[in-house]
Amino acid sequence: MLFPLIKDLMQVPAESQDLTIRGWVRTKRELKNLTFVEVNDGSSPESIQCIFDRRRSGHTLLPPSAETILGALPTGSSVVIQGRLVPSPGSGQAVEVAAYAIECIGDAPSEAYPLQKKRHSLEFLREIAHLRARTTIFGAVARVRSRLAFGVHQFFQEQGFHYIHTPIITGNDAEGAGALFQVTTLDLPALAQSGKDPDYGADFFGKPAYLTVSGQLEAETYATALSRVYTFGPTFRAENSNTTRHLAEFWMIEPEIAFANLADTMQLAEAFLKFLFTVVLRDCAEDLAFIEKLEKIEKSITARLQKILDSPFVHISYTDAVAALEKKASSFTFKPFWGCDLQSEHEKFLTEKVVGGPVIVTDYPKEIKAFYMKLNDDEKNVRAMDVLVPRLGEIIGGSQREENYTRLENRMRVMGMHVEDYAWYLDLRRYGTVPHAGFGMGFERLIQYITGMVNIRDVIPFPRAVGQVEF
Repeated sequence: MLFPLIKDLMQVPAESQDLTIRGWVRTKRELKNLTFVEVNDGSSPESIQCIFDRRRSGHTLLPPSAETILGALPTGSSVVIQGRLVPSPGSGQAVEVAAYAIECIGDAPSEAYPLQKKRHSLEFLREIAHLRARTTIFGAVARVRSRLAFGVHQFFQEQGFHYIHTPIITGNDAEGAGALFQVTTLDLPALAQSGKDPDYGADFFGKPAYLTVSGQLEAETYATALSRVYTFGPTFRAENSNTTRHLAEFWMIEPEIAFANLADTMQLAEAFLKFLFTVVLRDCAEDLAFIEKLEKIEKSITARLQKILDSPFVHISYTDAVAALEKKASSFTFKPFWGCDLQSEHEKFLTEKVVGGPVIVTDYPKEIKAFYMKLNDDEKNVRAMDVLVPRLGEIIGGSQREENYTRLENRMRVMGMHVEDYAWYLDLRRYGTVPHAGFGMGFERLIQYITGMVNIRDVIPFPRAVGQVEF
């Protein structure tokens, strides 16, 4: 059996039994004959206070070994403490540990350990990503991320979806954007010196290969066999965007549904978000409450999420959305016009000023959307949708996929794509084609929205961005 966690021990009735605390020292302070040691094991934002009282009856005085350990115990040390849970007379905690034995498992010399008892900036903590999970804020974000990841699987499994592992290395660009990381075993320094063009026939795969930007195309193959599938895995974008909203490596959630249209996808997206918000408000209340107390972090996270839960998602066409934006054109840095790709400032305006809540924008011009999206009958717009939420803008993007072979092939040729590279994808339209639809959501964007963290690099354990590949 695994040892019990502090969050569970704190639920044990006080004075019921002796117990053992395992974790890392957050603080230590001395007061006459008392030594207070706060210990945290990452199971909760709350630490448990262990009090060594040299005057306490019922136990012998602390042995010399314990006195020696307590005298030199620095922040960050890992410890095992034995004692009894008792009601706490102080404010801030219901129980504490009347401790009588301590073992230091791992030292953390104060002259070298970077996480001392003081407030550290998020920028500084980003430089020590291998240690920042030990801080209360990053522990809280990690627990929220963990619960949400489990919630993703809960939602789709309960809806009859099958979890599909799509490839990380691929030979195609699902988005047609060209922002790809290349994967190769060729000797690039030698090629540069020789001045010769790469011979991809001699490469590992015999052709150019890349890190995937999306698992959607591969997921479609299984949706046309298993009806309902979803992917949840790492994706990569080689965009030179050094912002608080972009990562080079991030996780994507992508469901695909056979025999479905755009309306089905919108309904699924709304239900999915509301399920996750319900889960995080219920199961991560302690962590969200801690985050709300921090400086420079939003103070109304729970109220904002609850408001979305209580709101219907308003549907509006792209054409109507642009018309609403054009009425306030002078308010924007990027002037809206029909045919433009909506910017973050436009999306926030639609949610916060026009609707006052979550919005789903549909039927975008085909020129600004991906090749696989189904054309409307007017052949000007595609059956696409973006889910927008206040303060963030787009949180989900999806569409009904083009199931007609001829239309899809023509669209690919118009966009200058190498149709032969997508022969397998076109086969899905040749053999037993069906209407189908799906969406994608960046997992880190979701966590950033829920936690109110300003920089997306603070919601993934080891961020990958321009010029950042440490750890």
